[in-house]
Amino acid sequence: MKNLKFLVLSVLFVSLILSSCQKDVIESQVLVEYLESADSPLGVDYPSTTMPAIVTAEGVYTLNLTDQVYIIDIRSADDFATGHIENAVNVGAAGVLAHLGGIDAASYEKVAIVCYSGQTAAFVTCLARISGYGNVFSMKWGMCSWHVDFAGSWPGNVSNAYATQFTTDATAKGVEGELPVLSTGFETGQDILDFQIDVVNTAGFGAAKVTAAEVFGAPANYYVVNYWSEAHYTDPGHIPGAMQYTPKVAMQFAEDLTTLPTDKTIVVYCYTGQTSANMAAYLRVLGYDAKSLLFGASGMILDLISRDGYPHWADSYIMGYDYKQ
Repeated sequence: MKNLKFLVLSVLFVSLILSSCQKDVIESQVLVEYLESADSPLGVDYPSTTMPAIVTAEGVYTLNLTDQVYIIDIRSADDFATGHIENAVNVGAAGVLAHLGGIDAASYEKVAIVCYSGQTAAFVTCLARISGYGNVFSMKWGMCSWHVDFAGSWPGNVSNAYATQFTTDATAKGVEGELPVLSTGFETGQDILDFQIDVVNTAGFGAAKVTAAEVFGAPANYYVVNYWSEAHYTDPGHIPGAMQYTPKVAMQFAEDLTTLPTDKTIVVYCYTGQTSANMAAYLRVLGYDAKSLLFGASGMILDLISRDGYPHWADSYIMGYDYKQ
C-alpha cells in the first residue's frame, strides 16, 4: 500500500513538473503570437513591417521648426548640458517608457529618441514601438549626425579591420526547435509582454551589445545572424559561420524564428548596428539571449559596403545644425 501511495505521489509530482514546463513554453508562444497579431499594442508585427523606424537628423530638424516632433535625448546629463537639440528633454534610457506614458505622444507627428550613435536609441525605440507607441523613431546616427561637435562615435568606430576575414561560404540555419522558456506567471499576451519589456528595459542596451572583437575572438560562443538580404550575404560576404536571415520575413514565428537557439548567445548584425539593436531588443523580449554587434558592417568592412545599395556610415552625414547649451 505504501509503495502504491508513493507511486501515485511520484506520478502527481512529475505531472506538476511537466505541466509547469508546458506552461512556460506556452507563455513564449502566447507572447510571440500576440506581438504578431493585430491585437498587439502596435497593431502590426513590428519586425516584419516598420522596423527599424528611423528618422534622419534632417527630418528632426524640419519637424522641430513647427513643433511637430517631441525629442527625447537619452545621453548623459553632462553631455546633454554640453549641447543638445533645441526643445529636447533629457531622459535616461530606462525611463523613456515611463516618460512616454506621461505625455501626449500621439499629438506629435514623431517622437524622436536621440543618443550618441543611434544604436541605444534604436534599442529603446523597439521597446516603445511594441509597447504601442507607433510614432516613435530613433534618430539615425544619433547626435553624430547633428553637428561635428558631437561626431566622435561614428568616425572613431568605422573600420576595415575584418575585411579579409569575411567569407562567401554559406552556413545553414539551425534546425527548428522550441521557443525560449518564460516563467512570468502570466497567461495573457499583454501581461507577459509588460513583464518582459520591464525585464529587458531594466537590463538596458548594455546587456544587449557585443563588439566585433569579441565575436571574432571567440566565434564558437555565438550563433551569428547575418540580418540582410541573401544577395548581400554573398556580396560583400559575411562573418564566417554566420547564418542569413532575411529582414521583414525570417523572424516570424511561422518562418525561421524557432531556428534560433535558446541555449546560446545570438549575435545579430546589420550594416550600421541600428536595425540589429532593434532586433536584439525584440528577441530579448521573447526570451532569447540576443545581442547587437556594435556599428555593424560599417565597423568591420566599411570600404566593401561604401557603394550604392549598402547602408553605411559616411562623414557626409554630419550636418551643421545649431544646438542649445
